[in-house]
Amino acid sequence: MTGHDAWPPPATGAWREGDPAGARQFVNVGPQVLEFGSGLPDVQVAYETLGQLSPSGDNAVLVLHALTGDAHVCGDAGPGHPTAGWWNDLVGPGKALDPERYFIVACNVLGGCQGTTGPASIAPDRLAWGSRWPRITIRDQVEVEYRLARYLGVDRFATVIGGSMGGMRALEWAISHPDMVGSALVLASSAYATGDQIGTQTAQIRAITNDPHWNRGDYYQQREGPHEGMALARRFAHLTYRSETELDLRFGRAPQADEDPTGPCVTGRHAGAGRFSIQSYLDYQAAKLAQRFDPGSYVALSDAMTTHDVGRGRGGVAAALKSIDVPVEVVGIDSDRLYPLRLQKELADLIPTVTELDVIASPYGHDGFLLEPLPVARAVQRTLDRAGARR
Repeated sequence: MTGHDAWPPPATGAWREGDPAGARQFVNVGPQVLEFGSGLPDVQVAYETLGQLSPSGDNAVLVLHALTGDAHVCGDAGPGHPTAGWWNDLVGPGKALDPERYFIVACNVLGGCQGTTGPASIAPDRLAWGSRWPRITIRDQVEVEYRLARYLGVDRFATVIGGSMGGMRALEWAISHPDMVGSALVLASSAYATGDQIGTQTAQIRAITNDPHWNRGDYYQQREGPHEGMALARRFAHLTYRSETELDLRFGRAPQADEDPTGPCVTGRHAGAGRFSIQSYLDYQAAKLAQRFDPGSYVALSDAMTTHDVGRGRGGVAAALKSIDVPVEVVGIDSDRLYPLRLQKELADLIPTVTELDVIASPYGHDGFLLEPLPVARAVQRTLDRAGARR
């Protein structure tokens, strides 16, 4: 799998002006000074809404996507949407987040590649930001979301909800904008990046930046881009998203259909050898992402996750978490090896408004927050109930 035949765009995986917008809308929220000292002259945000804001303004819900998600939280794939909604089981008519009851807001994150300003976006000189893209953080992303909320006329969200990278932003919302948060749901996330996560994420970044077509991030006008590095990064990541048990039970040592993985090996390269089924699965996941996601965004967002630390500048993690007075629900996945339960237990122990840690039993590992709709729906309802009680 190379994907090179699809280069240049749309193989960057980046939405471009003139592409179909689908259900997305766009707003410019102005210039932004960034946490680490640089800035952006203008930030465009791509967002989707479902339902209507109530006259009292008490039914808004902010849904925060993870690393490779976007604003398309529910609905079909189609023009403007390279994939179906990433939370179709939770958002929609008759579901936990029903647009008949709630005004649901979702946006593509700062640094993303589905309509919000990111490395593939056009800078004032009419060239892609590329290597000039500034370093961004989770807090910078929340500031953009805050500005979007104000633009939409939302004075207060009944709840903010996110898993993984979205959970990081839900925590930041509860700390930095408590007056706008009725409650928060943090799924499969943490208060800071651990050594293991930093190692995993920086290894993925290195896979992309070591690709010979990376060109320091200035690959947007090239015939070929860093597809191979992107695909390798995705393989690394996907192994952390699923549990060892699930992968072994699902694939084990089985060969891919009609392939023989025990064929001859010549100078370290499997000339003529087939694949194990797990290799085929990872190849498939890598190819899918390479066609819809920009490598520059993958680097920028992975770096933002690497620098995630709610305690930075706030007296440490414990002090930051203990300052939260917003009702918070914390959910962990028992088989999650990327964000293990000890990290959610720490949140539950330190945040005064957490009543107890909710543990979901799942074979799917970290991806359980996307693949276990029933227990997640129950957690969503508890979070909404607590917002109502607080109101």
